[in-house]
Amino acid sequence: MARRQVDEVRDGVELTSLDAEAFDGAGVTKRALLDHLDAVAALLLPALADRPLSVVRARPGQAPFMQKNLPRGAPDWIPTVDVWADSSQRTVHYPLCHDRRTLLWFGNQRAVEFHPTLVPHGATTTGELVVDLDPPDGAGFDRVVAAAHPVRAALAELGLAAAVKTSGATGLHLVVPLSEPLPVDDAFAATRAVCARAAALAPDVATTAFIRDDRGGRVFLDPTRVGGATLAAPYSPRTRPGLPVSFPLTWDELDRVTPADFTVGTVAGLLAGRPTWAELRPAPAPLPEVLLTEGRAIPVPRVAAMHEGKRRKRARERGE
Repeated sequence: MARRQVDEVRDGVELTSLDAEAFDGAGVTKRALLDHLDAVAALLLPALADRPLSVVRARPGQAPFMQKNLPRGAPDWIPTVDVWADSSQRTVHYPLCHDRRTLLWFGNQRAVEFHPTLVPHGATTTGELVVDLDPPDGAGFDRVVAAAHPVRAALAELGLAAAVKTSGATGLHLVVPLSEPLPVDDAFAATRAVCARAAALAPDVATTAFIRDDRGGRVFLDPTRVGGATLAAPYSPRTRPGLPVSFPLTWDELDRVTPADFTVGTVAGLLAGRPTWAELRPAPAPLPEVLLTEGRAIPVPRVAAMHEGKRRKRARERGE
């Protein structure tokens, strides 16, 4: 097989097909993707360090796909961690991305999205809560912004504060630093309570309904981003036309920006003089015990949805 032409070498990584589209319909070249990853490497890598990494890759002529295992033929200098996956009953050999060289290698493989786990490998505690705001299909960004404000208000009532970033798609991610490590199950419970409080403040705007058909056009406050779950990293591109980027914001900016403002073509020029994701994170605060009490009384969304789905199926079968 003929060896592919190398267009450029960066940090010892051979880069190819740089002038080709990053993926079909991207409207952006692979070179632009790699230039962005290079520009944000110092900001992106801390979010990836020591965390099992899933990436979304996009090959020409194929739909983007999530990749968890480090592919065969990857350089031997990319470390991995083995994690047992209950859902698929197999061991997944997750890569770790600690340096620019690894980041560029992934970019050359057309890895567009970078989704690290929310805690380092082997960790049983977390130092933050995460609320993922997921708007209904076709909703404008103003809808998800409107739902973010009651989450912020609910947190403020508890003496907590969140940093906010675009998801890079249509939603927002809110991250709440904690002053004391919290067991992952307790963090899940506390996040359920925060979401329930926020939805109660704005029931016409936000919901905690896990079943999509029950959301009634409202923004879903997703409390399930905890522990070994993944989240698009700050400054990660997303596999959408134009390659929008998950971008950290101040709360004052929320009402006057859109996700399309932050792409692999614009972000590098926006970094100078603005605070980084690390600098935007508020001071860690203690978690009120009331959140754990409230959250433990709220059913785990996926389990509750499964039982409700079975109940509805039985009702249909009975003709109710």
